[in-house]
Amino acid sequence: MTTPRPRPATELSADEARRLSLRTQGFLGAPPRRSGVRGILRHLGAIQLDTISVLARSHELVPYARLGAVGRKTVEKAYWEGTHAFEYWSHAACILPIEEWPHFAFRRRAYRNRPHWNHELPDGAYDEVIKQLRDEGPLTATELGGAKKTNDWWDWSGSKVAVERALMYGEVVCVERRGWKRVYDLAERAIPEALLHDELDDTECLRRLVRLAGQSLGVGTRADIADYHRLKGEQVDAVIADSGLVPVTVEGWGKPAWADPAALETPPRGRHRTTLLSPFDSLIWERARTERIFGFTHRLEAYVPKQKRVYGYFAMPVLAGGRLVGRVDPARAGRTLVAKQVTLDGAKAAPAVALALAEAATWVDCTDVRVERVDAPDLREPLVKELARILA
Repeated sequence: MTTPRPRPATELSADEARRLSLRTQGFLGAPPRRSGVRGILRHLGAIQLDTISVLARSHELVPYARLGAVGRKTVEKAYWEGTHAFEYWSHAACILPIEEWPHFAFRRRAYRNRPHWNHELPDGAYDEVIKQLRDEGPLTATELGGAKKTNDWWDWSGSKVAVERALMYGEVVCVERRGWKRVYDLAERAIPEALLHDELDDTECLRRLVRLAGQSLGVGTRADIADYHRLKGEQVDAVIADSGLVPVTVEGWGKPAWADPAALETPPRGRHRTTLLSPFDSLIWERARTERIFGFTHRLEAYVPKQKRVYGYFAMPVLAGGRLVGRVDPARAGRTLVAKQVTLDGAKAAPAVALALAEAATWVDCTDVRVERVDAPDLREPLVKELARILA
């Protein structure tokens, strides 16, 4: 006999759900922005890392979208100086607040019990890496003896296999990125003693991560909440009744949803910056949710063959007035920011897209913006004129 799901306590309009998401994602309201990059990290709970760098890397673009032109060195220091964050597998490879280390014990245990791996671990390599880090660390994979056996990206050396396995097990921690290379150290040195334990059982870990996902999303479906830290649907089901989230209905969603009760106490107010968004920003990283909330279909096309791309290699949505109003596929040519392809949601979007481009150019130390292609040719002139006015 199945237990009936409690009746939703709250009904939200689609617009209320959208604004709630904007606030809990750090775009509306002052508290997370006042506390800077570290406040944004704690508020979001996870900031995704990715190798692609066009304007900047994604973990730099996330605080930029919320805070404005915070210095890129300032962003890196906020993440890695002191004991404030660690890198681990969450939504993907993510920067996570240091206080959440104990709540990923369930994942570390799962890795330790994993029967099959893509890479074979050579005999003795694991112990040798641990010894080397203990004697010499922190070190990169190159400093540990080389990251790869050949030039093939996936052809890892024995030391790289060992240190990545140790990272997943939790015996080793990535303490910073240096020239995009992970810098590894022993967890016993990098994690505060009070947090360095795997005492929490799986249920407690999952309950915490479901709660955090709900707080960061504001409101979400089962799939939204599971996706935030890449949990399984059945893991969410097992703990959501005790997570502190409350059941709600959202106009037009057609699926059960849950919300953070604290987020429901006051209506979202305020405005946010007009900005370019990384495709890996947690506001939009789940494509089905983005379409449901913003009516905006988007996907990363970096790994799509060039001839099949619709919007471009690294098309960045433009957020303005609480809506996604267009896309820009950017590039750099010296000190010129190049908009290789621009898609506008009508003529009214041109000023917002122009402002987003101009501000991004200034942030990455470009002095000019060049527009190459606009999907609607009749909107090219209004966009270029507005850019010229802002940059004058």
